[in-house]
Amino acid sequence: MFAVVSIAGQQFKVEEGQEIFVHQLGANAGDSVSFDEVLMTAKGDATNIGTPNISGAKVNATVIEHVKGDKVVVFKKKRRKGYKVKNGHRQCFTKIKIDGIVG
Repeated sequence: MFAVVSIAGQQFKVEEGQEIFVHQLGANAGDSVSFDEVLMTAKGDATNIGTPNISGAKVNATVIEHVKGDKVVVFKKKRRKGYKVKNGHRQCFTKIKIDGIVG
């Protein structure tokens, strides 16, 4: 069984037992969270599509840890002008484990 769920503004195809990285959530490590915006569920040949969400369906997950992604270097340059700017950025993520899909 799998589900398509909207978590923090992004859509993910999740299955039970899967570990995924999502944008940082306001929960501590070890907390259980549930997501109500389930867009689609499928089990075998039976598919249930919401308009836009499936009422009564939710995805339960456990927060494993908070991590930072790889560094992204932003480099700007204008040729022959002596203009160079170098910035870096690291996105904050939350690693969650999908415990179950209801609905």
